[in-house]
Amino acid sequence: MELLIVTLASGLAGFVDAIVGGGGLILVPALFAAFPTAPPATLLGMNKSAGVWGTAFAAWQFGHRVQMRWRAVLWGAGAGFAGAFIGAWTVTVISASFLRQLLPFVLIGVLAYTLARKDLGRVHEPRFEGRREALAAMAVGGGIGFYDGFFGPGTGSFMVFLFVRWLGYDFLNAAASSKVLNTATNLAALILFAAKGHVWWHYAAALAVANVAGSLLGTRLALRHGAGFVRAVFVLVVSALILKTGWDAFVR
Repeated sequence: MELLIVTLASGLAGFVDAIVGGGGLILVPALFAAFPTAPPATLLGMNKSAGVWGTAFAAWQFGHRVQMRWRAVLWGAGAGFAGAFIGAWTVTVISASFLRQLLPFVLIGVLAYTLARKDLGRVHEPRFEGRREALAAMAVGGGIGFYDGFFGPGTGSFMVFLFVRWLGYDFLNAAASSKVLNTATNLAALILFAAKGHVWWHYAAALAVANVAGSLLGTRLALRHGAGFVRAVFVLVVSALILKTGWDAFVR
């Protein structure tokens, strides 16, 4: 029964992750509920073992249908990989608990700005070219990658928002680009968790297959309905993240 529950949760997480990120909002609580006595690091490793496949397949699908700005995206992914490693190491020496209460307010700011700017992310007008765009993507990848390794909730959504707000992408292109970066940060975290034995490989395969299936469906819907659809899902996911992180920080 536990395997069925977490497999279904992984599929739904892959669906949400493929569009705007935030799949951990679904899969991580499901893993903690299904395996309450397991070490937290093992459950987080299981989340990454599923998520890395879903984001990779979403990136592959987007890459065939969206005109990705590959130079910037790949540099950003490299920075994201390094940032996630450094963030994961940092959390071993510095507690990330102070972020727990700060995060809901940061997300409220992101949501308020998105709702106030009705035209935000509807038109794809990249602000930078060449080296400047690559450096901007590296800043997004390195910064949010560090956050992903150090703390994590909302990583994909933060990437989408920054690609829209700072680099001038529409929501569809931002979602596509963020999948490449998020694959790199997930892979870095998975390598660390696996090296320390925090992955149950007998569950990982089922979770990965379900996550990929959800990812394929989410990507197809995003491609079919475009930037407006991705923006709407972004608003819903960030709203859910505000409620979840606020509950964790101030109620639980």
